[in-house]
Amino acid sequence: MADIIKTYFDAFNAGNTDGMLACLTDDVAHHVNEGKVREGKAKFADFCTHMSRCYKENLTDMVVFSDPEGTRAAAEYTVNGSYLETDAGLPEARGQSYRLPAGSFFDLRDGKISRITTYYNLADWTAQVS
Repeated sequence: MADIIKTYFDAFNAGNTDGMLACLTDDVAHHVNEGKVREGKAKFADFCTHMSRCYKENLTDMVVFSDPEGTRAAAEYTVNGSYLETDAGLPEARGQSYRLPAGSFFDLRDGKISRITTYYNLADWTAQVS
């Protein structure tokens, strides 16, 4: 099951939202850092559109873990990014670069991702772009 996680992150790094969506169940639950849970592929796609407008990110130093049953997985990585357009409630964007550790947790069902929970340190990010 770790293969679906690798496929998902490869699509992320390629800027391929459709490739990411293909890895998800229709009822995916997307838990974002400092935000509300988004349910369903349509809301996830909207989130990706927003993120692509405001940020350009590449994930490196990826380590993926999965349970023996293939129902849960986790990934730890480094986010290397540029802040492209001011995001509501956040500092003004001026093309600032940032680098921070992050992690994601996944539920897996029928060979696809049914839950994504992502964590990073917002205070660290804010300090880097301020």
